[in-house]
Amino acid sequence: MTEPDRPEPTLSQPGGNPRQLHPLPKGLVELYGLLAVLFVLVPEWMAGGALLGFTGNRQGSNLPAAAAAWQKLPELRLAGMGLVELRQLARQLRLPGYARLNRDRLTGVLIRRLKRRKAL
Repeated sequence: MTEPDRPEPTLSQPGGNPRQLHPLPKGLVELYGLLAVLFVLVPEWMAGGALLGFTGNRQGSNLPAAAAAWQKLPELRLAGMGLVELRQLARQLRLPGYARLNRDRLTGVLIRRLKRRKAL
């Protein structure tokens, strides 16, 4: 079976004369793929391995422990909660009208209430 003759793809130029476009050979496409792997993926893999090596040699961290930060900052705690959990917390804190608030407004009200409660 032979493939029916198809016209070559063309690209019109400003002068009106079409320019013939020729597809790249398969070997050249595979070469470009290999180069992409060598120049992009391999250095990323090497950098990831180097970063893992650096963390083992550090004595301490400048960042607070994740569990401590989640307990101290109400914004972090509320960001991890679902809408049902936010409404349950609002009910426990006896916030009026919490059921009609959307997530953003409810989170804002809860943050203000939790910070005020913490200050007392």
